[in-house]
Amino acid sequence: MIKDFFLFSFGNLRSRKLRSWLTMLGIFIGIAAVVALIGLGEGLRSAINSQFGFLGTDILSITASGGFGPPGTGVVNPLTEKEINKIKDIPGIKEAAGRLLEPGKLVFNDKVAFGYAASIPDGEGRSMMEHVMNMNVERGRLLRDGDSGVVFLGHLFIEDDNPFGKPILPGSKVMVQDKEFKVIGIMEKKGNFQLDGAVFLNEEDLRDLVGRQGDDYDIIAARFDKSADVEKVKEDIEKKLRKVRDVKEGEEDFSVQTPGNILESVNSTILAVQIFVYIIAGISLLVGGIGIMNTMYTAVVERTKEIGIMKSIGARNSAIFTVFFIESGLLGSVGGIIGATLGFLGAKGVAFIGRLALGSELIDAKISVGLMVGAVLFSFIIGSFFGTLPAFQASKLNPVDALRYSK
Repeated sequence: MIKDFFLFSFGNLRSRKLRSWLTMLGIFIGIAAVVALIGLGEGLRSAINSQFGFLGTDILSITASGGFGPPGTGVVNPLTEKEINKIKDIPGIKEAAGRLLEPGKLVFNDKVAFGYAASIPDGEGRSMMEHVMNMNVERGRLLRDGDSGVVFLGHLFIEDDNPFGKPILPGSKVMVQDKEFKVIGIMEKKGNFQLDGAVFLNEEDLRDLVGRQGDDYDIIAARFDKSADVEKVKEDIEKKLRKVRDVKEGEEDFSVQTPGNILESVNSTILAVQIFVYIIAGISLLVGGIGIMNTMYTAVVERTKEIGIMKSIGARNSAIFTVFFIESGLLGSVGGIIGATLGFLGAKGVAFIGRLALGSELIDAKISVGLMVGAVLFSFIIGSFFGTLPAFQASKLNPVDALRYSK
């Protein structure tokens, strides 16, 4: 019986092709938007999480605020060796070291690319920075204490599609800020565009290169004991630095963050964007649902005599209701299937174009089977809900009045 109802309802929808397509328009636009933007949002979340995935779970980062460019750079009151020494004295801190980050240009094969150079400290700070960035070697070797005139490059530079037209191998000569350096090694791929595209120099070389003498730093990395209370350690650092830098609570010119803090902030931002998307898509679905209701009311009017004939030959009110209810549900579910398919293809297409345009494998759309099935079920519910009143009206028509009705 149910099968017959579905076949009958499907036949009625096919007989009104244009109206059915126009009715489903609002549904599949809304569903396509939901599927595509949720997929891209989850892909973005995954990509951002991977950007911070290289950071150890036992690392705090301290930066001065109020500057421009990367965190900690271009500030009026930078971090110095004094802050590093004070941080080292805090209970729970195992080691701390500072880093420099400088924008600049790299020349190779008569081609120029712009990016950032990062310093690697000498002594015990070197091993900590290697731990922080999980610096494994793809080719060549890591920088060592006493190295001068050499650079260690991120994995991007060894790839065939790098900005220089050919891979930069260990032993190659490159120009960094118009000064020649020898490439000593290439880092293993991290899947992080900042690390994969970075140029690493020993601190003394980088200071000489950019004329930045002194003991100031753009960022301090502090490694704490995993058994310590990270929030307590963070509070102790903030308290110590407020005293060292002579600032009051609430007026700090620095920030202390863990990878967890950063990810939480970023994920909150993504969630806010997704909620906004849900609201916009919800409006589209509401419009689509009203369109289904309008179409089904029109169908009831157009098929009044047909309803009268069905009732005169024994069709019950429940059967009439079921026919119109299934029709509205089919409008919603077919719109949902089309919308989910368009959303899937659209999200994957945008991600593919983004990867080609930016040259990064991090851009992707994460669309699960559950999301696709859920979108279709939701659209069926929308269609059925908005078709309930017209279906109820059709089931309550008086058969005699329906047979007398003429359009």
